[in-house]
Amino acid sequence: MEQEKKVYRRGGSPVPRFAPGRPGALLLLFLGALFGFALVNLLWPKRTVSELENRRLAALPAFSAASLANGRFAGGLAGYMQDQVAGRDGLLWLESFVRAAGLQNAGEGGILLGKDGWMFTEQFTVSDSAKKQLERNLSAVEQFAAAQSVTFLLAPSAAVIYPEALPAGAPMIDESAMLDDIFARVGAAGANVLDLRDAFAAKKGEYLYYKTDHHWTTQGARLAYEQFCALRGLTPFDTATAQAIEVPDFYGTHYSPTRRWNVQPDTLTYYDLPCRQTVYEVKGEAQFGAGTEGPLMETEKLTGRDKYGAFLGGNNGYTVIKGSGRGSVLVIKDSYANCFVPFLTANYETVGVVDFRGYAYNPASLIEQQGYDEVLILYNFQTFIADTGVVNLIRPSTL
Repeated sequence: MEQEKKVYRRGGSPVPRFAPGRPGALLLLFLGALFGFALVNLLWPKRTVSELENRRLAALPAFSAASLANGRFAGGLAGYMQDQVAGRDGLLWLESFVRAAGLQNAGEGGILLGKDGWMFTEQFTVSDSAKKQLERNLSAVEQFAAAQSVTFLLAPSAAVIYPEALPAGAPMIDESAMLDDIFARVGAAGANVLDLRDAFAAKKGEYLYYKTDHHWTTQGARLAYEQFCALRGLTPFDTATAQAIEVPDFYGTHYSPTRRWNVQPDTLTYYDLPCRQTVYEVKGEAQFGAGTEGPLMETEKLTGRDKYGAFLGGNNGYTVIKGSGRGSVLVIKDSYANCFVPFLTANYETVGVVDFRGYAYNPASLIEQQGYDEVLILYNFQTFIADTGVVNLIRPSTL
């Protein structure tokens, strides 16, 4: 029998040889795993919305020769495969765990991961465009306040009230200094300024802000409402007269970009009030179509991801609420006001609500038409400094 010939490297050691058939088995195993995963992806239920990320997911793109030639089909297909991959939520959770355990991230997706589960909006600088917008917004409020009876409430960010929970060394902007300047200018223009910083600092041990969301809690809004009542000489709503309902497992807007693996969900609270609201179709400046009547809380949303959207049913252009008090107030607002407004029904007979995202007109004509006695401008600091809708306060009338 012929002896097997050995092949030697230079230096005398033999070159290892592999058994026939082993590369084929590995190839078959690899192909089986590849096609198996492809089959699982094919059969995996497709979704239109990711509750975890709070966004719409990519759909299968329509094929055409043009979309293939310009690359849009390939790009759309890649996005679809990424968004619809089997077990995507588990993979995102695992990614977050690895980042937190191995990399010790202090921030993700514009969100700072603070102590004790706190999540803050990252705001290290104010861009030149935001500075210009802030100046336009301040000028608009000053001019509006000079002509109307206005209370100006600019809610501080959670980072101002809980600086000790920020990541060590986080170079946040000096929001308090900016608030000092804003309040001084608006107050000089004739508005009643409501500065919440001292009242909130004194109660910081209470549940004033969500940890996973950028909004204040209903408890925070209630404290702000009590300060508003003190400023305006009103008797605050007695919370003992209404049932407080707690909704657990609230994962807010800060959680969506971070998907922190060990997050502790927030609890949302609302009061079951009998008041009704009418949301109007906006057709023009002080011009409205048919209204849709409903409760102050759209409770169907409490079973979904956007639980905060249940307050007032979201951010509608123009809403009118009938209360049990006297007189009327028009609230011009961002979403911070959504859990604040229900408290006002104890003090006013009519509460009007304008959100410039759905009502892009000067509200002066609406105030005159409906006979509102006073105006409350309620925004969060971070929204106010960059919101392009505030300038509608002085937008030329079309009437």
